[in-house]
This record gives sequence, structure tokens and C-alpha cells, in this order.
Amino acid sequence: MPVIIRDPVHGAICLDELEKEIVLSRPLQRLRGIRQLGLVDSVYPGAAHSRLEHSLGCMHMAGRMAEHLGLPAEDVKKVRLAGLLHDLGHSALSHAVEGVLSRNPDLQPVIGGRSVFRHEQFTRSIIMEHPFPEEALGIAERLYGEPGQLFFEVAEIASGLRPPLGQIIMGDIDADRIDFLLRDSHHAGVSLGLVDSDQILQALTVKEGRIVLAGQGDYSAEMSQTAAESMLIARAHHYNALVYHPRVQSLRAMLLSALERALQGLPVNEARSGIILFFREYTDPDLLDFIRKNGDGACRSFLDSIIFGRALPLAARFDHRSLPPDIRMALSTISRHGRMKKLFEDSLGRKYGALVDVTVGSGVPRTMRTEARAFLYDDSPLAAGLVRSLTRQIAISFFSDGRPEISLLEIRVQAERLLTFIRSESSLPIDGLLLLFFTLHRMLSESFGEKVLVPRIRNITWLYRTVARIRELGLSELSNLFDYSFQGQYGFPYSERLFEDIQILVASGMIYQDLRHYEREGQWLLRYEYMLTAEGIKYADSVSNSYKRESEALARHLRQEKHSIPYDVVSLNLRSYSGKRD
Repeated sequence: MPVIIRDPVHGAICLDELEKEIVLSRPLQRLRGIRQLGLVDSVYPGAAHSRLEHSLGCMHMAGRMAEHLGLPAEDVKKVRLAGLLHDLGHSALSHAVEGVLSRNPDLQPVIGGRSVFRHEQFTRSIIMEHPFPEEALGIAERLYGEPGQLFFEVAEIASGLRPPLGQIIMGDIDADRIDFLLRDSHHAGVSLGLVDSDQILQALTVKEGRIVLAGQGDYSAEMSQTAAESMLIARAHHYNALVYHPRVQSLRAMLLSALERALQGLPVNEARSGIILFFREYTDPDLLDFIRKNGDGACRSFLDSIIFGRALPLAARFDHRSLPPDIRMALSTISRHGRMKKLFEDSLGRKYGALVDVTVGSGVPRTMRTEARAFLYDDSPLAAGLVRSLTRQIAISFFSDGRPEISLLEIRVQAERLLTFIRSESSLPIDGLLLLFFTLHRMLSESFGEKVLVPRIRNITWLYRTVARIRELGLSELSNLFDYSFQGQYGFPYSERLFEDIQILVASGMIYQDLRHYEREGQWLLRYEYMLTAEGIKYADSVSNSYKRESEALARHLRQEKHSIPYDVVSLNLRSYSGKRD
């Protein structure tokens, strides 16, 4: 007999016999004690819902999506299980533990010979172990044969593999996002960005084995695009209203500091063993108790403030509106290197007697395609704008009872020092991408009196092909500088990381990006065009000092390819382009 669960978002959720036994298992019931939004309920008291509630909603939504797409009944059941189990390895107190591990690589546990710090890695490991009661494993064996094979497939789906099934759980428009946007808004009491799940389902179809937006230049394509855009709007508003609220950020920074101090007071092996329990056994109260038992007086003081919602006041905050382009660029790079981010935040924190938190946007859509084979952000100016909005969400916040006078010059000095150290350890692909634009600019630009002709690269696919070509050639000077991986199912080499890096360069003010119309087979489409900004020239010039040998090799290669570079030139006033004022 199926079991009916009443859900405040989706209404009636039906569980079959295997799902029921798994829900009743210890690994799933642990999620009852983990709040979906961590410390957000300190600002939005209703936002105290659990990860178990979200997991049930994700399972339900995943099943609806699979059924709408016409997938076989067995695949529907597997994708429902993946939705149910997709957060099985989530740590207590939301993403605080992952923040500590990214900042402290020496504390990262080892699973299967690899260091891990993201909850998705723990989830995959736990699902493959399938630590469920005999009743559940017996049902799985009766229905599917070998339980190990079933849960291996479910782990792959929950990890975003095996399209189209994996896309339902981990994609640009997936069951996880749909449920948490609906659920978090419902419990927090905010309606900033509405998600119509029925309309989103109608927007999706399967083509060539992958989920795409339905419609080809017709009304259904317009409605599919509208549904996808609504998801992006809701996601951007969700982060601004809930995740990036200053009091939430303050409490999260206090929690991270307290947990970090408690772990650093233990022997490394003991700390690693405890961290594994954070992802497999602990609930929110367990983790708070761990800090109280193992932390010092400062930890316990922070802990009491967290429990009673007494956040440190926001003393100063700089975001994309107040940070110069070079500092934005530096913070974006530093934030990707956890150990450097910790050094940066800690050094500024000591100087100003504050907790410092650098935040960057996430969730940029990268792979959603239309049935007409275009990327969503190529087909939709609104989606392209929302990508920029998500990418430019970068800020540095100072939390303190005092009112320190924060110097942007000091922030720049600290950032430049750490960037020099990072580059001395390894090449940065985003630096390589900027140097590519810089080399093109120096090669193709011309000055005539008060005018400058600036090259404008016409096609983003040319950038993909060029970087992929450099990788294929195996040029020794450039192999590390362009450390991107590519996939070829779209008819050209595509790299999600390279696309994201381009968007970071745009959001940081290094690159000017524009959308232009062009005609193909009777359809008017959009494409990206790129031009180095004056700020980008200055920053790239300074970066090139760290990559002199690589810059020379890149110039040699591009000179050989000069005849194939798709570009136009834009005539600009030299004085205004360089940012000078009369």
C-alpha cells in the first residue's frame, strides 16, 4: 500500500514501499535534524524547514519531471530515488562545514583515495554503500535484482550523470532548484520571484538524449524561454533576500570561525574523523554541541550569540557598485582558492578587529539548451542579463561591534600580495583567458591621433575552439595556463568553466560583452561579442608580468592564426576609452 505524506508545497506526496522504508531509515531521518537554510531562520523565523522535507519535495518533483518527459516507468522510479537521496551526505548547519574544509585543505577527509569537502561527494559515497535496513534492501532486490547495481545507478543520477536522468536532479533547471525555490519562499514568507512548476514542466522536452527547452522559433519556444527566465529571476532574488542578508552572513561568519577554531584545536586525524561524522551522522544540535565541547572561550561566546541570534553588526560592505574592477577581479580569483581566501579574510580581520566575509555569486546557468540547438543565454537577452547579475554578486563584508575605517587601498594591497603568491604556486586559467584578450588587443588594435580602433571578437565559439586548439597542440608554455576541459556533444568544443570565467571577466569590468543579432537559415539569432575594456588592459598588463614566457608563446600562436580571427573594430575616442576626464 502506498503511503501518503501531506506536504505544504506540493500537497499529497505518494511513497511506494521501497521509498517508505528508505524514508524511515536512519540516514534519511538524520536529515530531519538539519535545517534546509541553516541560520536563515534567525532573520526569517518560518524558514526552519528540514532537509528531509526538501528531499521528499525533490523526489516528488523529479518524478513529475520524469513522467512529463515520457521516460520509462523504471527510470521514473530511479530518478525519484535519486531525488530522495540527493542530500543524503549533507553536513549539519547547511554549508558551514564545506566552507571550513575549502579554507583548510589539511582537514579534508579522504574517501576512495581522494580528498573530499563537498556534500555531493559524501552523498555519492553513502548511496553506493546503501546503508539501509534489510527490509529496504530486500524490497530493492525483489524489484530490481542486485541492490548494489540499483544504488550505483541512483548515485550516478544523483551526481548529475546519465542524461537525461541526471539533468533532472542536477541541471540548470532541475527538481532540486524548483523545490528549494518554492519551499524556501513558502517558509520564509517572501515572494521575490515566482516559480510556476507546471509551466516549467511544459517547457521541457528530451532531444538527442538530453533535456532541452521545447519549441523551435514558435509560441511554445517563447513560453519555454519565459519559464526558464522565471527560474533565473527567482534564484537571483532567493540569494539576495535570504542567503546574502547581512545578519545571516554575520551569523554564518561567526559559525565558520567558531567551528574552524574548534577543529584546529584537535589533532588532524581526530579532526578528520569528526568531520566525516558531520556529513554522515550529525544533526544541527550535534554540531553545535561539538563546538561547545571542543572550542575555546571565544568559540563558546560566538556559539551563544548564534543560538540567540545576536549577530555582529555589519560595519562595512563593499560590492560591485563600490569595488573598483581590479579589486573585483582579484576577489573573484581569491575566492576560488579556499586557503588563500582564509588568509585574506583573516589578515584583514586582524587589522580591523572584525570578522571578514568574501561572498561570490553562484548558480550561473551553463548548459541549458533550446530545441533549436541554442544555449538559453544566447537566445534570451533577459537570461544573459541574469547571468551577469548572478556573476557580479561579489562583496566583502566586515562584521564588528566597532566602526573601523576600512581602506580600499589596504584591501587591494592584501589581494595583490595573495594573487602573487597564488600565481607562484600555479597558473590560473582565468589569467590565461585575460591574456588571450590582451594579446588580441595588442595585435589587432590601432591608434590614429585621438582615435583608437579596438578589436571586438565576434564569436564565443571561436574562443572555445582557440583554447581547445591550444590544449590539443600541447604547447609546453601554455598547457597549464589553459587548464580547461571540453565536451563535444554540442557540435563544437564547449567548456562550462571557460564560459563561467568569461562571465567573471565581464562582471569584473575586464571585458565588455554585447549581444548582436545575426541571421541564419531564416532565423534572427543572438551572439556574444567581446572587447577588452581600458580597466582590463591595465589589469592584464600587470598580470602579464607574471607570465612573460607564456605571453610570448601565446602571441606567437595567435599571429599564426591571425587570418582566422573573427573580429570587427570599434572606433573610440582614445581619451574617453582610457578613462581620462577633461
